[in-house]
Parts: sequence; C-alpha cells; structure tokens
Amino acid sequence: MELLVAHDIGYCLDSHWLVRSVSLSLSAGEVVALVGPNGAGKSTLLSLLAGDIPPTSGDIWLAGQPINRLSALAQAQQRAVLRQQSNVTFPFTALEVALMGRAPHLRGSGESERDRAIALEALARTETASFAARPLPTLSGGEQSRVHMARVLAQTTPILLLDEPTAALDLRHQHRVLQLARHAADQGGAALIVLHDVNLAALYANRIGIMDRGVLRAIGSPWEVLRAELLSDIYGVPITVQQHPRMSAPLVLSLPVEMIKE
Repeated sequence: MELLVAHDIGYCLDSHWLVRSVSLSLSAGEVVALVGPNGAGKSTLLSLLAGDIPPTSGDIWLAGQPINRLSALAQAQQRAVLRQQSNVTFPFTALEVALMGRAPHLRGSGESERDRAIALEALARTETASFAARPLPTLSGGEQSRVHMARVLAQTTPILLLDEPTAALDLRHQHRVLQLARHAADQGGAALIVLHDVNLAALYANRIGIMDRGVLRAIGSPWEVLRAELLSDIYGVPITVQQHPRMSAPLVLSLPVEMIKE
C-alpha cells in the first residue's frame, strides 16, 4: 500500500530549480534512503514531501489524499519529521521534548498517562531514558539528536521522514536509529531517510534514491543503484563497489584523488 506518493514534483526558488521533476512513492513496509552530494536537493525534497513547502509543480499525495487539502493536524497524524536542525531555545527536559510528539493526538484535557508512557518508551528506545529529567541544552549534540528522534517516535505516525538522523551520532547510535526506522517499516509503516553514508543506506534501505543537482538520477534496490560508474560521476571521486564481507549488501569504497592543486 502506498502511503506517500509524489508525481513529477519540482521546487523553484529565485528562478533556480532546487528540485526538478521528481516522482517517487513510499509504501508500507519499506525504508527508502535518499543519498547524494551536498546541495543535491535531498533536504528540499524531504521538506516538500513533509508538506513544509508547497511544490512549484507536480502533486503530492499523503494517505490517499492531496497533501495540500490536509490540515496541518491531519498531516501531523500521518507523518513525523526529524529535520537536520531542531532548535529548542527553552530549557525543556528530554521528557518534555519527547512529549511534544504527542501534540497531534492531544484532546482538550491535555496529555494523559498514556501519552507520558508513550514518550517514556520512545526515550527508552533511543537510549535516552536516563536523561528524562535533564534540560535538553545540558546534553551533547548526539544525545539531543536522539531525544528528538524519541519525539518523532512518540508521534506514532505510519510515516517517518528523517533528515540526516545519523549526522551527530556515534557508530552504535547510527545503527540504533536506523534499526528503529527499519523496525517501524517492518511493523507496517514506512520511512524515508536522507543519508550521507551510502553504506548505511545499503544496509538498511529497501530502495535508494540518488539525488544530483535537484534531479533523482536513479532509484532502486541497493545493488541496482550503487554502481561505481554512476557514483564516481555524481560524487566526483573514484569509487569502487564490492560485496560486503559479512552481509549481502554492496560495500562502497571511495579512493584517494588529488583535489587540491597548487
């Protein structure tokens, strides 16, 4: 079942197309990773799919309805978004931040014991439960990122849209966050994840989309799209692709190249 569909969407800003003619879908049970160099349009595409900005062209459907016909509340009940930067200026505790994810589900009486239990469980799943009472600014960057991931999980939506969720994380927690996204998909949801690490994408994604200068150059299974020739062209460095020594996924290796000339 398709949970999110984009047909021929584009986004133009100051006469410059940041995203051009992209079509993709996100179906129940799958993780789709978006990779590509800096400035390729990955985050802009995710913002379009999240309904944060309206497309200049094309159509987006969320839960079987045009996204521009859904209220902000209705969208928030269908998809949760983790952005690259989530700034919290007040000293909210980690638990209070996680509880923010329950906002789309609150009734007039405010948060319930069930909402609190869901938020605490989300903190536990991101291994931040021990920080529940601590103000967010007292945590490290990686710890804050995991608390925001708990907020996204606490929203309990069928769709997760995650923009570089592993950027501030150590190796263990990079895998932990992607395992949580994989688990959500395995339970009947779906996740679209912007990543810079193509090897993480290969391990966890059913499909990988490669963005380049606003265009979706390829989308398919890891073995279909992670081709040395294509990746070398897009990233501008020599790349080789081989079988992962312990997994069935491809392993992408970049080679040294002389990039600075006197």
